[in-house]
Amino acid sequence: MPTCRRKRVLLTEPSEELLQAAKHDPNRHVFLLEQTGEIFETYEQYAARMSFYKVKQFQCEVTGKSGLDYFQALESEQHEARELHQRFPEPLKYMVLRSVQWQVMGRLDNLVEAIYARYKDRFFQGERILIDLKGDKYSAKIVKVYPPKIALRSISPAPEWDSSLESDLDSEDESKESSYRWVDPEMPHLLGGDMSISLQDSCYRDDPTKYIYKVQIVEEDPSSEASGSQPSEEAKQKWSGSLMDVQCGVMSCLNQSSRDRMVFSKSLLRRFLRDCVDRESSLAAPWTVKPSIARRFGIANEMPADIKADVEKARQGEIDKRKRVWEEKELQAEREGRLTKKMQKKQEQERKAAVKAAEAEVKAREAEAKAVAVARAKADKVAAEQAAKEEAERIALEKAKQKKKPVRYPTEDLDVRIGDREKKAGMKLQRPLPHRNIDSLPFSDEKGAFESFLATWNFLMCYGQPLHLSTFTLDEYEHALKHNTIDPPCGLIAEVHSVLIYLLRTVPFHRGSAANSLWEEWKQEMDVDGEDDEISNQDLLDALQDVGNNWERVPLKHSEGRIGWEEALVGCLKDHGTIRNFPRMRAIFTHLLYDDEQPGPAARSTSPFGSSPLSSPTARSPRSSVSPADRYHTLHPSDKLAILQFMCDLAVSSKAIHAHMEHCEEQLTSLRKEKIELNRTKKHYAEDMEAIIESTKEKESPEAPTAPTPANEMSDVDSESALPSEDVSEAGSSAGRRASSSSRQLTLRLKAQQTQAIAKQRERNRQLQAEQKQALNEHKRLGEEISKIERRLEVIEREFRKLLGTVRVKPMGRDRFYNRIWWFDGCGSQSLMGSGGVPQYGTGRLFIQGPSEFDQEIIDRRDEGDVEARRVEEEGEAGVMHVGEWAVYSEEEQIDEFLAWLNPKGVREFALKNSLIKWWEAITSGVRKRETDLSWTAKLPEARRSMRGKSSGSDISREPYMLWTNRKAIN
Repeated sequence: MPTCRRKRVLLTEPSEELLQAAKHDPNRHVFLLEQTGEIFETYEQYAARMSFYKVKQFQCEVTGKSGLDYFQALESEQHEARELHQRFPEPLKYMVLRSVQWQVMGRLDNLVEAIYARYKDRFFQGERILIDLKGDKYSAKIVKVYPPKIALRSISPAPEWDSSLESDLDSEDESKESSYRWVDPEMPHLLGGDMSISLQDSCYRDDPTKYIYKVQIVEEDPSSEASGSQPSEEAKQKWSGSLMDVQCGVMSCLNQSSRDRMVFSKSLLRRFLRDCVDRESSLAAPWTVKPSIARRFGIANEMPADIKADVEKARQGEIDKRKRVWEEKELQAEREGRLTKKMQKKQEQERKAAVKAAEAEVKAREAEAKAVAVARAKADKVAAEQAAKEEAERIALEKAKQKKKPVRYPTEDLDVRIGDREKKAGMKLQRPLPHRNIDSLPFSDEKGAFESFLATWNFLMCYGQPLHLSTFTLDEYEHALKHNTIDPPCGLIAEVHSVLIYLLRTVPFHRGSAANSLWEEWKQEMDVDGEDDEISNQDLLDALQDVGNNWERVPLKHSEGRIGWEEALVGCLKDHGTIRNFPRMRAIFTHLLYDDEQPGPAARSTSPFGSSPLSSPTARSPRSSVSPADRYHTLHPSDKLAILQFMCDLAVSSKAIHAHMEHCEEQLTSLRKEKIELNRTKKHYAEDMEAIIESTKEKESPEAPTAPTPANEMSDVDSESALPSEDVSEAGSSAGRRASSSSRQLTLRLKAQQTQAIAKQRERNRQLQAEQKQALNEHKRLGEEISKIERRLEVIEREFRKLLGTVRVKPMGRDRFYNRIWWFDGCGSQSLMGSGGVPQYGTGRLFIQGPSEFDQEIIDRRDEGDVEARRVEEEGEAGVMHVGEWAVYSEEEQIDEFLAWLNPKGVREFALKNSLIKWWEAITSGVRKRETDLSWTAKLPEARRSMRGKSSGSDISREPYMLWTNRKAIN
């Protein structure tokens, strides 16, 4: 921004009157100054501003050139800014601006010195540097930055790096990245660029000399030609285009690495900061990046709370410092016997205050005597008014007690009581009893197992698209987890674990985290009790070293039946799991890697949901190591659920899941817009149909005009043409003939008019019928359009449920006692309708979960003491749901009775009943379809038993969960 007399020139804003006038008169003539975009109402204002800009009194803020007019100074600033941003290293811009943001420094020079000291020895990917190689200077480009393995020296000292002159990019990159990647290589030097810590502390904690830079020599330094030290042809051929690893400080065979002074120096940095940052004129104001530049580089413009507190603290410190300096000056003046301006002002204020106090004291005495008399009169009056007010309140309270206000429904559910009218109308008084047995709620015999069962199935169904996994029902998932035979293998379990393993390959992990965790835990146990396990941790660690080491590169092909997924699973758990985040890790590894003489549930020492992390089995005979593929099917289902729950929790943080959730959010937004537009169109069509009906009624209401009858007109003609008797006697016979002839002509003319009128009436009737037919066709067309819109709205509702169930799963509502009702069908990759309109289901049931702890506190705080009695009466003694308990309705009759039990007079049950009615057809269709499938499955083994095979037992390969195939799998 050009300056004039060291002040920035601000552009003129349009006046408020001009803005208001533009709303009423858009065609009003104004004067526009194109170079700046300013708008003026009169030519005099425009000419005065242009004359001000033409005076050569402006200065370029970047270069400091003076004696320019405004446009020359603006052009100079823009030219210098373009040249500056082209020369300044692009990788440094974001880091420098990020470090400058919210820094409190008095002068720009101090800020430049601090930034230069931070980044003079720190380099970034994509920068061009100069290296001195045996006396010859070459220009090189940084290809990659390897941060030190441990950047914080307070944890442990950083390892020494034995670098070489050249390295093979293909063979050594991966090993170096795994050894030196501690922070994100795309954002190195984050700690070193933090201005909140001192320079010495940043160098100690994030030493720039420990960074490894892979550089590629581009060409020799052009400046070396001028100095005469040109490299030989042999040196050029040796080093040109080669890759090498260098360090900022000490390097083998390398003496120096630095930036060119033409692209990074203090003067260039000062110009860059002057162009990109700004500061308010207030005391201790921080340096801030200009909003447009901050948006471009993705730097936050909103000051964080902690930084704001530091800025306020610095501002208060500066104020206190100035205050202390002023107080010292005042104290020095008192010692010397001088009166400062502040002391003189203070004495004058004290004198005036004393005069005012004396005057106020006199007035106060006069007012006090007057106030005493007035107060007595007011007290008597207030006492009378208070007595009258209390009497009125008493009367009003009695009237209020006699006449209760009518209750407005819906209201709080616990305040709704079932009256005699509802009882006589046949309203259901007790909720149908839901199922709680182990057959209806799988794995509910162990705490937390059923929740993990539902959570893992819902995750796999919601994110079936990014996982490349086809849908399967909850019953198929249950039977697959209970599958305990090695031949035939269960393809559903193999597919589920394989797709999760593929997804977890993209999630960052620490190699050998499980082994380290087991080792640390074992040392703690040895210090306390000593080791008494049948299988020592050392043996378990030795067995783990040989299993699943290359799990992130093993191809688990769908066409080959996902062979090897069990070992890949062990490798995945080795690198992702620890004792802290996976308590059952040691017991599961022991079961998968060692043979057990007592397989099955009896061999499990404790429950996986709530056991100690290192619970060891009882002492038995020594075990022999086996392959995980031979042992996985013998795992207890709750251990399988623990593994799947752990993998699903890790998969949530993957980029594929996050990208899918963002895609679902975008689709939800587009569906909301489409729904609004369709409802608007539907309303418009309905209004058009009503208008057509009204117009048709208006056209049919008036009666059609009738044509004149010949008899009437003949009578009129006869009366008009009748002659007096005396004229007839005089006219004679010739006149009589003429009269009869004219009468016949008149009759013929009247008949012709009548025929013409009848034809016109018929034509009008035909037009009216044609218009009615056209209106009927238009009404029919609009009705078909509305039907199409309603069908599309139904599809949108189903798609909305699928997408919303992917982003967040919510219950359908809560009943009067805060029990939550869940229906999981139609979410994520599931669909409520198959091809041809066939209903589909995922669970085919309605689940009920007891109130949460917060809701239970609300119930306990109720003033009425009969809430628990009401629960026993209205839910049944066996149907009361406690916190965290689950139950299920799996029959259509039960769901019908539950819907009839809901009372719409309560706010929660009103919303719940509307939600159930909205999806009633889909819910009941799924329940009926599941009952049909279960009955068909129950008859299947008996109906399809082969007479040529074994006579006992049924073929497990014909079970629905064994017939499931993953149609979305990719090899």
